[in-house]
Amino acid sequence: MEKLYSRREFIGKPFFLGFVILGAAFVYSACKSKKGSEQQEEKDVKSDPCEDLSGVSKNDLEARTKFAYVEKSPIPDRTCSNCKLHIPPKEGKECGACLLFKGPVYPSGYCTYWAPKG
Repeated sequence: MEKLYSRREFIGKPFFLGFVILGAAFVYSACKSKKGSEQQEEKDVKSDPCEDLSGVSKNDLEARTKFAYVEKSPIPDRTCSNCKLHIPPKEGKECGACLLFKGPVYPSGYCTYWAPKG
C-alpha cells in the first residue's frame, strides 16, 4: 500500500527545504566576507610604508634606479641613516627621505651617492 502525503507535509517540506537553503547561503556569505576582511587585514599588516611608492612619479622612480638605491646597504658602515643627504623620518614614521629623489627611504638603505655626515 502506498503512503499518501497529507497537505500539511506536501506544503511543509518545500518550506523547510527553502529555509535550509537560505540558512546555508547566509552562513556561506558570512564566511566569505570574513575571509575577505581577514585577507585585507593581512595585506594591511604586510604592507611596509617604506615600500609605498604610490605617490612617486615615473621620473622619480627612474632617479631611484639611476642612483642604484637599495633597501639594505651592501656596505655596513654606509647607510642612509648616516648619509649627509638623508632626511630623518618624522616623529611616528618609520621611513625617512632623501634629497636626491622622492619617496620613502629605509634607514638601512644605500645608494651610489652616499656622503658621510660632516
